[in-house]
Amino acid sequence: MNRIAPDRADLGVGLFVLGLGALALWQAGAIPASPLYSQVGPRAVPYAVAAVLAALGAGLVAQAVRGGWSQTLEEVREAPPTNWRALTLLGAGLLANLALIGPLGFCLAASVQFVLVAAAFGSRRLLRDAVLALGLTLVVWFGFVELLGVNIGAGLLEGAILRLLGQEVP
Repeated sequence: MNRIAPDRADLGVGLFVLGLGALALWQAGAIPASPLYSQVGPRAVPYAVAAVLAALGAGLVAQAVRGGWSQTLEEVREAPPTNWRALTLLGAGLLANLALIGPLGFCLAASVQFVLVAAAFGSRRLLRDAVLALGLTLVVWFGFVELLGVNIGAGLLEGAILRLLGQEVP
């Protein structure tokens, strides 16, 4: 019988992901749950993430024991050269969000990030991306504030819209 030796690097990756799943499961169990929650409490999503990580890790370990996956990826094609422009735009989007969310608020900061990420993926239509971003971020912001009752802060744009609607700015 011709047995394939497990790929050690792939096995290491699979065990690492499986370990992340176990760590997430342990930490999800440590989240305090109030008896006020009737069905879904604060542990639900962390448990789901832990389960997905554990399943992914188990699948990677099983694939590594059967010979691994990384060598077949290398045989299929060589990686293209690193796109430094795209990486720079992605990093700039993250930094812009961090720097602007305090002074400008969620919608404007997330819109700047959206436009930079879209440019990183090759979009050249900045005005369209900005309009789309503002619309999406306003819907998300109003969803959090009005539907979920979670105050994520009102920046310049959010405050102006709340004043136009005759509501108090938090």
